[in-house]
Amino acid sequence: MNFSRKELIETEATMNQVRNAVFHLARLMEKNGIGNSKERFRKMGQNIAKTYINYWKPTDVITLSNLKDVITTIYQKVLNSAVSIEINENEKLVKVRDYNCALCKYHYEDVEIAGCEILLGLVSELITLISKDSYNNTPLLLTPYEVIESRAYGNKSCIQLFKYKFGKGG
Repeated sequence: MNFSRKELIETEATMNQVRNAVFHLARLMEKNGIGNSKERFRKMGQNIAKTYINYWKPTDVITLSNLKDVITTIYQKVLNSAVSIEINENEKLVKVRDYNCALCKYHYEDVEIAGCEILLGLVSELITLISKDSYNNTPLLLTPYEVIESRAYGNKSCIQLFKYKFGKGG
């Protein structure tokens, strides 16, 4: 059965195949000496966001005051996951804790990358694209920073960090 991208976004598709493919890809990259896997996974997420935004977005305007709600909605809608979010305004960091990360369900001894590196790219790009498109004079720009814990590494949760700044208006 063939689905359009719009139909795929509207389905309750399982993440098992995606998760398995991600870790097979990680193994293949390592086996073939392909470096920069974190950057490549993040770029993959950014590319997904550039397509995804054509079919769904959680809001039309993003500000620091609604950022937690927007990120929560993205994780719920895209990944069917509930997260806790902390914003550190002094360091301009956003910390997302996910106990049910769809891309890091299992601990893999032979893989040294977290599947949620893809989420760093996807979430940051989606937020930035929406914010730049909102005609806000100071759009909120989110960039991937670091995965500090991952279920794929054997931790109990995935913790992703993003940096934010305010850019020039669109």
